[in-house]
Amino acid sequence: MDALTLFGLVAVSLMLIFYALEARSPWFVLAFAGACALGSAYGFLQGAWPFGVVEAIWALVALRRWTRL
Repeated sequence: MDALTLFGLVAVSLMLIFYALEARSPWFVLAFAGACALGSAYGFLQGAWPFGVVEAIWALVALRRWTRL
């Protein structure tokens, strides 16, 4: 497993964990936004720009949701 694949695995795993914990604290919503930003970076780094764009949008949606909590 190369470093980029490991980075993507960690990013997506964090997204799943923080999404599952969102109801416990607004800070998990912010953490989910950060994990989505990491997922977006992974998408762009591996050359899958549609994935990178969608994850960036999810990061913005989660960040906006966090600011309204």
